[in-house]
Amino acid sequence: MTRDQSGTWEMESNDNFEGYMKALDIDFATRKIAVRLTQTKIIEQAGDDFKTKTNSTFRNYNLDFTVGVEFDEYTKGLDNRNVKSLVTWDGDCLVCVQKGEKQNRGWKQWVEGDKLHLELTCEDQVCHQVFKRK
Repeated sequence: MTRDQSGTWEMESNDNFEGYMKALDIDFATRKIAVRLTQTKIIEQAGDDFKTKTNSTFRNYNLDFTVGVEFDEYTKGLDNRNVKSLVTWDGDCLVCVQKGEKQNRGWKQWVEGDKLHLELTCEDQVCHQVFKRK
């Protein structure tokens, strides 16, 4: 594994995305569209500073953060909530804790070979996404 996550990544798999979106109270119609989409992630990393873009044909989401610095995040276009987010390193894995209305919310992201793994968690649901370097 490596801490370098820079690059353009195309989605290969998206396990339990529907369950994750249900836990976020995302409406039925939006869930049905979202589970059929493929995403592209663009990550620009300079040390602990990250600029990320998640693009699909339905919605795009940008997130910039510095590891170790808590920030206010508005999940616009996702579940439209305000959360307090803190991203830290756990070895070569980024771990984000999102404090807000929902319990046990956050994500983990790591690189193995030419694959980027993203594990999204909300309440008792876990979604595992895998992206391949483009």
